[in-house]
Amino acid sequence: MTKAVQHLLQSFDALSEAEKHEAATEVLRRALPIVSADVPEEALVATAEELFLELDAREAADDDA
Repeated sequence: MTKAVQHLLQSFDALSEAEKHEAATEVLRRALPIVSADVPEEALVATAEELFLELDAREAADDDA
């Protein structure tokens, strides 16, 4: 993993849950044209749904704490 990617992920980890959701949505939107020829749309949708469910669960856990 490059230092640029490591820095990006560290910055992502520092975001609030709402900001992480917004950033993830934007990254997926930007990456879709790049990977759409290589990955079936169903796989992208399933991965996005899994990511958003995980972020929602984390946010709910933080609210309960």
